[in-house]
Amino acid sequence: MSPTALTLLAADTELPEPVASGWQLVIAALAGIALIVVLITVAKLHPFLALIFGALTVGIVAGMNIGDVLESFSDGFGTTAAGVGILIALGAMFAKLLADSGGADEIVDTIVGRSSPRTLPWAMALVGAIIGLPMFFEIGVVLLMPVIYLVAKRSGQSLITIGIPALAGLSAMHGLVPPHPGPLTAIDLLGADLGITLALGVAVAIPTVIVAGPLFGKLAGRWVVIDIPDRFTADDLRADTDGGGAATGGPGGGAGSVQTVAQRTRPSFGITLFSVLLPVALMMGKALVDIFIDDENSVVRQTFDILGRPLMALLIAVIVGIFTLGRGAAMTRDQIVRCIESSLPPVAGIILIVAAGGGFKQLLVDTGIGTLLADWAKGANVSVILLAWVIAVLIRLATGSATVATITASSLMLGLVDGLSTGEVSLVVLAVGAGSLFFSHVNDAGFWLIKEFFGMSVGQTIKSWSVMETVLSVTGLVLVLLLGIFI
Repeated sequence: MSPTALTLLAADTELPEPVASGWQLVIAALAGIALIVVLITVAKLHPFLALIFGALTVGIVAGMNIGDVLESFSDGFGTTAAGVGILIALGAMFAKLLADSGGADEIVDTIVGRSSPRTLPWAMALVGAIIGLPMFFEIGVVLLMPVIYLVAKRSGQSLITIGIPALAGLSAMHGLVPPHPGPLTAIDLLGADLGITLALGVAVAIPTVIVAGPLFGKLAGRWVVIDIPDRFTADDLRADTDGGGAATGGPGGGAGSVQTVAQRTRPSFGITLFSVLLPVALMMGKALVDIFIDDENSVVRQTFDILGRPLMALLIAVIVGIFTLGRGAAMTRDQIVRCIESSLPPVAGIILIVAAGGGFKQLLVDTGIGTLLADWAKGANVSVILLAWVIAVLIRLATGSATVATITASSLMLGLVDGLSTGEVSLVVLAVGAGSLFFSHVNDAGFWLIKEFFGMSVGQTIKSWSVMETVLSVTGLVLVLLLGIFI
């Protein structure tokens, strides 16, 4: 049965007592969230600063001492940076190795090259999902666009029919499957089990990608008919397919890095796939061992307890990737060092945003707003999963940021997950992730990235990309609710 707030009656965790009356806390929370929305969407302030000001607003309006407000924010910031920031940095290192070594291109070319025209959209969805596992969304888009152009040209199929499945695979991984920042943040804030959330996230993501990718892409290809942009010449496209091309460098990779990748020997498909799936297998293995092996002194369980921890799994993936991807592509030691170093600046802002979100969360906890929401939801008998999705959707529509939507929704759900089982908490995390993908529109940087790469008008982008994101979000919610019947 889907977890409802009635389940909270069994909660053992004691939530902080409200520091003020109910109406004052509600006004504080709404004022903080509204300020974040206005600062991001109207003032165009960086989300890091917006979250700081939003947190201060919550504490001050709630009547907390300014010193306590600053201390609470700092505690949340530090805890989140330690829990999630390291993982984001390691994930960025691995993704850059995958891109610069040509391993990402090897995955793309192998899967697409073995597909018939009829199965190409399905192959593109698979490519998007595999590339989306370690890659940040924007980097994945830049990496895949030349391939989408080339496949559409050679197959004679619609650019939308080919492109939407790849984007669906990327976006679903970004919103539903760790080690992406959104799911990792929600897991950290809500105290969910990473291995179980990973397993359930993959189970939800696969049918979601199918529905929003190949199936919707076929329909969207009839709605939106566009020419393939001449952004890459034929020679450029061949270079991308044969050896890496412009997309593989990602952000910060200049012309020199593109030439190096294009001339480099790639790691094989099997080695590349092994490298990509290694951290996923370690984390999922820990979850399975915890379920099926009760003996805590078992050597197998103790081994996976260490190897399957997110920090260790991603650290192992980076170390293994240096040899399988870096050395496998005949990169020199200096090239590997520069590759890893260049991976960190692009994600510094993401780490700061996520950590500031942790500080914002801590203010919501310490003011007792979570306690208030838990009491309200108990009386209203509202589905925790549905409530998590709706909150994430509203923040996503208002700010355009999936990360901010995830942080805010997870923070507001803290008092509602106490007493839920481990599996139910993971479903709440997935509901937040699904909600954070809902209807990307003009206040989302990703909207404009897709619009420009595909050469579409705003209306065409809404009818294809925005609707696809909505299909992803709603399908994800439906699947999470269905899983809630059995968990």
